Amino acid sequence: MVPMRSGSGTGITPVDDADDWAEDWHQPGGGGGANGGANGGANGVSEEAGGAIRLRDWTARSNTDEDDDARSQYGSEISKEDADITTALIFTEGGPLGEPEPKRGRFWFSPPGDKGEETDLDAIATQRSVFDDPDLAGQYQPQPDWENIHRFDPSARWTWREERALIRKVDFKIMLWTCLMFCALEMDRANIRQAVTDDLLPELGLTTNDYNLGNSLFAFSFLCAEVPSQLISKYLGCDIWIPLQMVLWSLVASSQFTLSGRFGYLASRVLLGMLQGGFIPTVVLYLSYFYKANELTIRMGFFWTSMVFADIFAALSAFGLLHMRGVGGYSGWRWLFLIEGMVTLVFGILSFGLMPAGPTQTAGWLRGEKGWFTPREEVILVNRIIRDDPSKGGMHNREPVSPRLLLKSLLDFDLWPIYLIGLFNHVPYATPTSYLALSLKGMGFSTFQTNLLVIPSQVLHIVNMIILTYVSEFTGQMSLIAIIPQFWAIPFLVFLRFVDTTTVSKWTVWLVMTFFLGSPYSHPIQVGWISRNANTVRSRAVGSAVYNMCVQGGSIIGANIYREDDAPHYTRGNTVLLSILAFNIVLYLSTKAYYVWRNRSREEVWNAMSESEREKYLAENWDAGNKRLDFRFAS
Repeated sequence: MVPMRSGSGTGITPVDDADDWAEDWHQPGGGGGANGGANGGANGVSEEAGGAIRLRDWTARSNTDEDDDARSQYGSEISKEDADITTALIFTEGGPLGEPEPKRGRFWFSPPGDKGEETDLDAIATQRSVFDDPDLAGQYQPQPDWENIHRFDPSARWTWREERALIRKVDFKIMLWTCLMFCALEMDRANIRQAVTDDLLPELGLTTNDYNLGNSLFAFSFLCAEVPSQLISKYLGCDIWIPLQMVLWSLVASSQFTLSGRFGYLASRVLLGMLQGGFIPTVVLYLSYFYKANELTIRMGFFWTSMVFADIFAALSAFGLLHMRGVGGYSGWRWLFLIEGMVTLVFGILSFGLMPAGPTQTAGWLRGEKGWFTPREEVILVNRIIRDDPSKGGMHNREPVSPRLLLKSLLDFDLWPIYLIGLFNHVPYATPTSYLALSLKGMGFSTFQTNLLVIPSQVLHIVNMIILTYVSEFTGQMSLIAIIPQFWAIPFLVFLRFVDTTTVSKWTVWLVMTFFLGSPYSHPIQVGWISRNANTVRSRAVGSAVYNMCVQGGSIIGANIYREDDAPHYTRGNTVLLSILAFNIVLYLSTKAYYVWRNRSREEVWNAMSESEREKYLAENWDAGNKRLDFRFAS
């Protein structure tokens, strides 16, 4: 039986004979486990009444001090002899495997279970993978210098109770701090919207076009820094580069306190973009070290939710900080830049101590000598992730991407449709968003009313984004769910295009803009989509950066659609936005059709091969990542 790789985030799924595979997953295991793993029914795994397989005493050894010796024996750098031993133990028969994880209906950290039935939390959670097939295990073995190789154990078994508790722990230790770091980034790149409501433009002698130019230069420098930043992170490690970025950009953000004219304004936007560029794709790569593919999509939704929370907090803090106008003889917007930049500096310094390099490298000056995870938890973290995606063992987390591999990733044409989506999908929203504060103030709202009135749209945006992300994971559909925001925008853009907003109540316009900008956001879905369809660490790192470059390119486009000679109705600008909206709908549907066609073409070739031909292909073919015949794209 030869398995098929899938970009849907479910790891390995059978091509055919699904019933036989499912039946095999319930067979009691026997034999010895690598590195002291499960030994089968007599030594820890048994079948309870009703057929539920439960874990008994497997945890005993892994939770003893004996495994601390293994930690010091292997460490983060292992010897050649240890690597050879690990390679020899790539396939070792362990205990029985768990029930197949359902592809639909998963949310956050829920274990599988039929509707209406209570999940047996003591049932085995370990999912079948290529490492359970002696004919395939050797083809997917991690490289000897992989940082987690000393915890790699194909025979390891664990329960849903253990896995769920561990995911909660990762969410608290890793995900929460990541969201806080993103909040800091958003505060420093978006507080310009609050600053302009406090007369930043006239005080610096700037026009609306200068404001547009500053936004464009920020987005362009952000774009240009994406790939170089990602390459640096692969060389230094995400845990070093991300905190360093935060410290550097916080100094630039704070220095905006001293702005004195057009050149200083534009220079600060360029420097901020250069130093913040690459942060997001580096974080996506970092989180992939701790989460499975299907878990990452949901968490990306919460990651971008933290950005909106930052926008809400920025509006509330601006209400107070802008009231500091006159303190020390300075404008309120100067204090806004200085104080929020100093907050980011504190977060950056703390990040050096709160970001572990990986699941087995959590010891540190703020994380304790023994780290965050027990040896048993490290075994579960490492093996659940590599079972879901064996390609994660193919590159060390401090291994740089070579120029040849970089070029290979950039020329991966199968990711280009998602790049194109990233370039245009948010433009219909980006333009009105950047002008919301200025537009509200232009309609007669005060500076402080303006900053508070943007909050309702952000709250609605959070709710809709989480719902959209969950629906995508629930249905397994990427393009058909990510397209929804394009349809959402149609009635509101039609209103802005054909209704003279100067003759309508300002509260009516505010209500329309609130529902318009409270739309669901498809960016988390698309980031997860890139990660799934890349299927290698190298392509995932570069692909995430290129995708985000395209997003920043869209920001440049969006920042130049509303022009001063088109104000205040922006008739020409809204016509352009409607045209882009129509193009986006066609683009999403075309991308769906492309991936369906690619999968069908591969399926025809794969199904035409005999069992022996498939095995020979897996054993001898050097196709990698998403170019493998047994890989299927998420669509």
